[in-house]
Amino acid sequence: MFLFIVFVSVGFGQTVAVADSSYIAAVYEHKVILNPEPHVSLSRRDALQHMQRNLDVYEEQAARAAQQGAQILVFPEDGIHGFNYTRSSISGYLETVPDPQKEDWNPCTQPGRYSNTEVLQRLSCMARRYNLYLVANMADLQPCPLNTDPSSSCPSDGRWQFNTNVVFSSDGLLVSRYHKHNLYFEEAFNTPPQAEIITFDTPFAGRFGLIICFDILFREPTVVLVERGVRQLIYPTAWMNQLPLLDSIQFQRAFSLGANITLLAANIRNDRLIMTGSGIYTPLSATYHHALKGDPEEGQLVVARVPVLDPLWVGQSAATKEGSSSMLTDSGFCHRQNCADPSLSAPFYPIFTSSMMYDPFIFVLLNRTEGEVSVCDGTFCCHLQYKRVASGNRTEIYALGAFAGTHTVNGNYTLQVCAVVRCAELEVSSCGQEVEEAESKMDFLLEGVFETRYVYPVVLASHLVLEQPEKLEKTADGRVSMKHSNINGGLVTACLYGRMYHLDNE
Repeated sequence: MFLFIVFVSVGFGQTVAVADSSYIAAVYEHKVILNPEPHVSLSRRDALQHMQRNLDVYEEQAARAAQQGAQILVFPEDGIHGFNYTRSSISGYLETVPDPQKEDWNPCTQPGRYSNTEVLQRLSCMARRYNLYLVANMADLQPCPLNTDPSSSCPSDGRWQFNTNVVFSSDGLLVSRYHKHNLYFEEAFNTPPQAEIITFDTPFAGRFGLIICFDILFREPTVVLVERGVRQLIYPTAWMNQLPLLDSIQFQRAFSLGANITLLAANIRNDRLIMTGSGIYTPLSATYHHALKGDPEEGQLVVARVPVLDPLWVGQSAATKEGSSSMLTDSGFCHRQNCADPSLSAPFYPIFTSSMMYDPFIFVLLNRTEGEVSVCDGTFCCHLQYKRVASGNRTEIYALGAFAGTHTVNGNYTLQVCAVVRCAELEVSSCGQEVEEAESKMDFLLEGVFETRYVYPVVLASHLVLEQPEKLEKTADGRVSMKHSNINGGLVTACLYGRMYHLDNE
């Protein structure tokens, strides 16, 4: 069962945890050492030499994580081999990963069972040496049966090549393997024939689920895992940041809040590709790293103690933990008949269209210091009560935007989004452009009536600092509200990001 089915009765932030139970998790944001010519095929020997350089860094970070008591360590997508390969040029980097559901294999103690598994062996010994569960991402080759049937998913060369997560237990046993389902311009890899729903169990925190990068925006496998009661997700990623709605830590936090789960997210660090942003997120906390412009381009280890979330929480009553967010008993506005009427904003609040994230958002300009506004994209409406406090010498303008439709650039997925954004310049045409800094603070209550229960809330402040929303509410008619006040920095974005998974294939 998903959060927004449940939290009406138990409340946002009212998680059920095993009494006094916690564990120490670590994620490593890796400055990957790239192959400068990824379209040129390498011998296995040369490919191994390249991968060992990245694995040398992994070894150092595993030692550091172990010194800080980490029980599980997550490395990012593409962190061992890099990216931008063709199907043929990646061949030297491929290893065949056996299915842990069909056999027990410890590559560290049984290195002779399979040939060409040097990377698996080193990762296994790393987990064993430092006595921690280790999750890494690598390139997997799996033979498949050639079939004259044109509908067969087996490629013409008789093999699948998969973007793959592997998990090793603290004694080096290979315990889990997951093949990425939602590829993002990955010529070297195949989509598996069926979406894989993969979990593994640990003695210190129970069950974890596995996803990779672009998977987080789709129902399979991510939401399926959550609906099946998995409360802790492992998330290697190579995410290219895109403000104002899809910066790495912004959506990592939003998904953790919206799905009411723990997310262990490890990203690549690559300034040229705008890759940074990793963290350890629970419904009540966020420990993260996000490099800013001018920061040294280097890796970063993030370590945090997090609660064990009880997998039997669904349907149970729970007391609100001390310090957790309380619920709004009644949002107290936009229950009037004219709330869905965009004329509510006229004439004081001009309405206009501007592109945000390549989508045509309908915006209303927030040109007063406080007020109540509404804006609609078709029948989908967003509503805002706000009070703005300007600080500093910068003149800034803000807008409330609504979008309902299918996003079609760099992936197809259907959305309903309410977002308050700081515009990049003083012209309304700049509303929706990327902004990292803001000086104006704002107390607000943001609300929309969504046709999906999958809504991900987030507040992002200046210099890419995450804020914990003060209050969240979901009512039976689909109304989702987010309230926040006393923001520590200038407001960059406040967003309710709704995913209409059921419309993705229409």
